[in-house]
Amino acid sequence: MRQDVIGLVSFRTETGVNATRGCGRRTNVTADTFLDVAEASVRWLVLVVRMPAEPSRHRVAVWRELRRAGATLLGQGVWAVPDAPVFADGIARTEELAERGDGEVTVLAASGRNESDAARLEALFTAERSEEWAEFISDCANFDAEIDKEIRIAKFTIAELEEEEHSLERLRRWHRELTARDVFGAPEVTEANQQLKHCIERLAGYTERVFTALHQL
Repeated sequence: MRQDVIGLVSFRTETGVNATRGCGRRTNVTADTFLDVAEASVRWLVLVVRMPAEPSRHRVAVWRELRRAGATLLGQGVWAVPDAPVFADGIARTEELAERGDGEVTVLAASGRNESDAARLEALFTAERSEEWAEFISDCANFDAEIDKEIRIAKFTIAELEEEEHSLERLRRWHRELTARDVFGAPEVTEANQQLKHCIERLAGYTERVFTALHQL
């Protein structure tokens, strides 16, 4: 075991991590995820990524996958995620993408050296989740405005209804993804849940208007 200092966060790390454990099975977000990070000393996985400079598309692909998985950037080529099953698939995809580009990913198990380090890393991770929730809430507002516009211009067609249904399904899927990786619970969660519920109600109301306008079952 050795101690690494990355930026402002000090870790105690150990090698030999099975970074892909939990892959291939369904994760119960409300049980597995939150129980895995509820212990007093939260465990983290630190990913050290090394990629050739060219071609750049491989570095971009790895970067996008890490962002999609919810990893937090700690320094150049160094990322971290809570050690929970919900992140296993993202880590596995990152390793696969790195290998395609002749790169490598070294995964270390870690925890904060002391409470302040652990709290700082949790705050960094949660701040990024807050940004994602804020974007989600903004998109919910856009959905609400779109429904208002269709009602205002009396556009009650099947085609428009299907388009709004697809938009709502995208919001639902995005909400599930954000919920899965927001393991510490960002403060925006409550508002996000309320906004999604509001969007569902708005679509239900719009559907009734389309039905009335078309007079069909």
